[in-house]
Amino acid sequence: MTAKDYPKPRVGIPWRTTQEEGENNRLKVENYERAVRRAGAEPVLLSLTDPAKLRRELPSLDAFVLPGSPDDVDPVHYKSLNRGKSNSPDPNREAADTAILNHAFAEKKPVLAICYGCQLLNVYLGGTLIQDVRTETGTPTAHGRKDFVPEAKEDPIHGAAFEPGSRLAALAGGERAKINSSHHQAIATPGRSLRVTARATDGIIEGVEWIGDANWVTGVQWHPERMPGDAIAERLFADFVAAARGALAHKT
Repeated sequence: MTAKDYPKPRVGIPWRTTQEEGENNRLKVENYERAVRRAGAEPVLLSLTDPAKLRRELPSLDAFVLPGSPDDVDPVHYKSLNRGKSNSPDPNREAADTAILNHAFAEKKPVLAICYGCQLLNVYLGGTLIQDVRTETGTPTAHGRKDFVPEAKEDPIHGAAFEPGSRLAALAGGERAKINSSHHQAIATPGRSLRVTARATDGIIEGVEWIGDANWVTGVQWHPERMPGDAIAERLFADFVAAARGALAHKT
């Protein structure tokens, strides 16, 4: 039996925020659901407000996408203080992502962590964050749409360099590419067993990969779910779903 003969892998995606879940505002989270479907998997939206239900659902899922969020990880989790640049945290989202990561690492299930999700993954593994890229680094590169053009309505695009031999370099088909950007925080110190595999042209970390074991865990600071038709974005989701399919085949 080949991988394609197995059922579609089920990919858990937590709501981005407690507020969006309460309002049933699917505008942004649908981008992740569509990307997962395009790659051949079944997305399953996970509640942030019902921890018991989340725990019951986790064993039935084969992989997880941790999406972006307008909120920020509470600096207390990386032993820092909010210096006035970190947005308010969403404790429900933090708890849900932590439960997901506990399960995914224990059961060797793939994780694709995007933007806020990448930052939370890093903190989960003991890393730290830059609380505001622009003011803390003085970078001339726009990482958020309003960094230098207040009326901007589109994500800025900048270059990225991928570490030779990394998963991201293989998916990019080379060591350089253009990516979108919509964040004001970023990884400062990488967490344990996270290899930095992508950086923006100004040195800001844009991608990390778990090297603690063979499990597929990748974090990206950009938003591939908002880049339909982009070769790297499509390959990233396809590779993730292939890993999820492998996890499902192993379970079956």
